[in-house]
Amino acid sequence: MERFAGKIIWITGASSGIGEALAHAFAREGARLVLSSRRPDELERVRRALPRADDHFCLPLDLTRSDSFATLTAQVLGKFSVIDILVNNGGVSQRALAVAATLEVERALMEVNYFGTVALTKAVLPAMLARRAGHVVVISSVMGYIGTPGRSTYAAAKHALHGYFDSLRAEVWQDGVKVTLVCPGYVKTKVSDNALGARGEKHGRTDAATERGITAERCAAATLRAIARGQEEISVGGPEIWAITLKRFFPRLLSRVVRKMKFSGSR
Repeated sequence: MERFAGKIIWITGASSGIGEALAHAFAREGARLVLSSRRPDELERVRRALPRADDHFCLPLDLTRSDSFATLTAQVLGKFSVIDILVNNGGVSQRALAVAATLEVERALMEVNYFGTVALTKAVLPAMLARRAGHVVVISSVMGYIGTPGRSTYAAAKHALHGYFDSLRAEVWQDGVKVTLVCPGYVKTKVSDNALGARGEKHGRTDAATERGITAERCAAATLRAIARGQEEISVGGPEIWAITLKRFFPRLLSRVVRKMKFSGSR
């Protein structure tokens, strides 16, 4: 079954992890892809490994350079005429205590994880509204609901995405545009290796919880199901996704659990 046959799908953060897994999953179902990230060589590696490699297009993109998004969107529309689905997957995690993280790094995290996603969506949205068709997908996180030690700004960005895209969904549903939020728990990728420390340095190692996480392929499969069904929001992962339910119904219990979590970052 090819649920996405012929669809034009733009994926950010497509050079590794969940984004790479999404690219393979969509390509297997007949989609034509625009693959974006900051790493052109890695994008080409992903594209060449996809079914029907020549159907897909690599478009380097830096989420901190929102001034380029109008031009890049025009480039995609010029090549494919439409953008059926935008998958906002690009981002960077954090490993730093709030007291130690510099404001410069906190601004950088918000620029990538929140403002970049919003700006690219705003660049693509007019074309979707004009067609009265389209789907905006945001790869958020369980951290969009809870906060844990060492993730303050990352959690803030994910919380902000939920507020923005819940509101956007309410604004555009009558115009034929859908919005789906995907909230993974731990996924076994390089997310912790690439996370930013207090002064912008890379964390440089895989956390034990990340190592035990679900595969990126499982996360991608759940995401495709949600998009095909038009679901507004899903969570996917291991037992950690129950933190969302605890936050909603037993917030004091979750607070006690979170207080016991340790973070080894220095002050």
